[in-house]
Amino acid sequence: MRILLDIMSGDHAPGEILRGAVLAKREYDADIIAVGDEAMIRSVAATDGLNLTGIEIVHAPSCLTMNDDPLSVVKEKQDSSMSMGLGMLADGKGDAFVSAGNTGALVVGSTLIVRKIKGILRAGFPALLPFETPCLLIDSGANIEVNAHQMEQFAYMGAKYMEKVLGVTRPRVGLLNIGEEPGKGTETQREAYAYLSDSGLNFVGNVEGKEIPNGVCDVLVTDGFTGNVLLKYTEGLGAFFAHTLKDLFQTNMRTKIAYKSIEEKVSALKKAFDPSEYGGVPILGIAQPVIKAHGSSDAIAIKNAIRQAISFASCGLNRDIAIYALGYEENARIRAKTRAEMKKQQERAEKQARKLRNGNPAPEGEQTNEE
Repeated sequence: MRILLDIMSGDHAPGEILRGAVLAKREYDADIIAVGDEAMIRSVAATDGLNLTGIEIVHAPSCLTMNDDPLSVVKEKQDSSMSMGLGMLADGKGDAFVSAGNTGALVVGSTLIVRKIKGILRAGFPALLPFETPCLLIDSGANIEVNAHQMEQFAYMGAKYMEKVLGVTRPRVGLLNIGEEPGKGTETQREAYAYLSDSGLNFVGNVEGKEIPNGVCDVLVTDGFTGNVLLKYTEGLGAFFAHTLKDLFQTNMRTKIAYKSIEEKVSALKKAFDPSEYGGVPILGIAQPVIKAHGSSDAIAIKNAIRQAISFASCGLNRDIAIYALGYEENARIRAKTRAEMKKQQERAEKQARKLRNGNPAPEGEQTNEE
């Protein structure tokens, strides 16, 4: 297994990224290819006493910042560590690519350089919400606006990820909405509800925001704008609770002593909401594994992201998505035709019922205009 690692991207690059690579090399059976400024990589290694034995370095003279336009990855900064790493993945020089860099640029680069799986309409960016029952949120930022077909594909890819990577049997799929009833939400959400109901997935219906922490679903489907707001709010809420609880017990000596009895549980709560625990998540729908690590990733988070990359590359998830995508368009066409026919039948039945209520039944054998 050959893992390409973007050394120059992320809030703590290149130091923490390189340390994560060394940890992963020591712990996992994988070859690490560090893509970045070679002189800087070797300087950091020398300063920190890092042993780079077994880690290949591919020189990339520039890097993408968090403020760069996403299209820079395929335009002005084709010599960046992100762009070159994605190019190597597309050329078969690695089995997976890991980056903690600019999310928009990584999605654009993955889509335009590595390319989507044939038949997948949009790549989806998932995120694990760290509740007692982990919930995969998709999309969490890659696509601001989506249609119902794209949401249905997100649901399938998310369910397969939970099944293949996290071992969840028949994952429950929910649609994020403002109410539980099928008729709630925008036209896109109502249409997505109909598609998901007919998808063959274990669809549990609409899920309101207040129900998300209660383990009502394993996969939560939404558009990227709503998903990203929810993700950032969840991360901030976890940090707020941990900080508030600690402050509550710092009032006096008695409360400080009491805090000792729950300190482990508070630490566990903080750890649960820490993105570094999961390391990273794949951009689903891309032809080769691309893993997005959190921008603030430290060495442990990068090590865990590399672990995720190894798991994703070896689990066969992309093969399953490719098989599904090949038949999606035809299946969607057949289901749309069936729904249209059912709607016409319902309209004919309603028209006949209105005539009967008005005391003007249609003569026996007479067809309505719709027929």
